[in-house]
Amino acid sequence: MTNYIIRLLVCGFVVLTLPKYLDDVNVDHFSTAILVAFVMSVLNNFVKPILQFISLPITFLTLGLFSLVISVAIVYLCDYLVPGFKVNGFLHPLIFSFVLSIVNSIIGSFQSDK
Repeated sequence: MTNYIIRLLVCGFVVLTLPKYLDDVNVDHFSTAILVAFVMSVLNNFVKPILQFISLPITFLTLGLFSLVISVAIVYLCDYLVPGFKVNGFLHPLIFSFVLSIVNSIIGSFQSDK
């Protein structure tokens, strides 16, 4: 449980700093950033696998490129669910999703499953 809280806080910090580098992403406060990190983790664990399964044929036809659209859709769904978090365009939410994935991978590699 503490591993998840640490991961949530670090991802919240990343969510708070990314709007400084991405013009089309806006976050109001640190509490909003923590909420975005939590909602993104829930969406990535429960909604994204369902969307990937439903879109498997089109993902196969596009040689996997449709998975980028799914990643952007998850960010837009988080935008819809969390007040104070706004995204626009396609490229900046895609970069936002990639950076969060990389940060989660790095944090996960440091934490052990003891």
